[in-house]
Amino acid sequence: MNEKILKLMERGTKILGSKYAIMGGAMTWISESNLTSALSNAGLFGVLASGAMDGDLLKKEIVATQSKTDKNFGVNIITMNPKLNDLVDVCGERKVSHVILAGGIPEKSTIEKIHGYGIQVIAFAPSQVIARRLFKQGIDALVIEGSEAGGHVGPLSTMILIQDILLNMKEYPIFVAGGILRGEMVAALLKLGAAGCQLGTVFACCKESTAHENFKKAYFRASGRNAILPVQLDKKFNIAPVRALENIGMDEFVQKQREVLQKFEKGEVRAENGRLSLEHFWAGSLRRAVQEGDTDRGSLMSGQIVELIKEERSIQEIIDQILREAESVLD
Repeated sequence: MNEKILKLMERGTKILGSKYAIMGGAMTWISESNLTSALSNAGLFGVLASGAMDGDLLKKEIVATQSKTDKNFGVNIITMNPKLNDLVDVCGERKVSHVILAGGIPEKSTIEKIHGYGIQVIAFAPSQVIARRLFKQGIDALVIEGSEAGGHVGPLSTMILIQDILLNMKEYPIFVAGGILRGEMVAALLKLGAAGCQLGTVFACCKESTAHENFKKAYFRASGRNAILPVQLDKKFNIAPVRALENIGMDEFVQKQREVLQKFEKGEVRAENGRLSLEHFWAGSLRRAVQEGDTDRGSLMSGQIVELIKEERSIQEIIDQILREAESVLD
């Protein structure tokens, strides 16, 4: 293997404690113990998606993951989860190495609570101002994720975030996500100063993923232009955009959004509770697709990189190709 790529990854691998500075994206119902442990066992950094789990369920999933790997892995926690502190406590009790805070800007107290357990904290930021604030509050590393990514995304593309955040904050460890697959791109980002990269969509349909066969086939048939964002009905009621393959389920989300918006306008529901109900809608819809194979009404969260994914491969096959491609531009 070309040592140049491993040298470029050193900053990220020291933070993650993995062989390669490549994180697996956290995908609800997909990034469970099997996929998370398989990624870590292959030298990558698996990330367990807690989604809408309560403490008991998260504990079971962490225990299951730890029974399948002795390597580091992270737990992704949604900041708007009302049981956030309980989930952090579970991670601390189970001695998880990293917690990834997503779905919002975390409070300093949350970061300090996680650090109190000796756990490293990774967060997401949509702008340079927020990125600097998070590092000032003590996070250990940052992920910048462009709108090309699948699932919950911000408003800006990866290309913009690279120029706004990565190139202006090279003194900090920053991982890049959104629209990344080929090794040449990974190598280019590392040379620009990235600590590493995060990939999600390609692992959602790898051989080790327990996602339903129908779910995976929908990915292989799809074009990148099929991975769209839902319409936001009213700017007064902000929703977290979720990129997914267009289907009937996407239309049903718009209807669900309309119902929640009407309740919000009548004062029957608070904004944060309304947004949480939409999160639960996505979680249930995603479960139908991932576990039951309902690709019509289930949510098919996917990044635009699905354009380049046409067959089921193993994690090892995927990482081997990424390394070969990266080496080809470093030799």
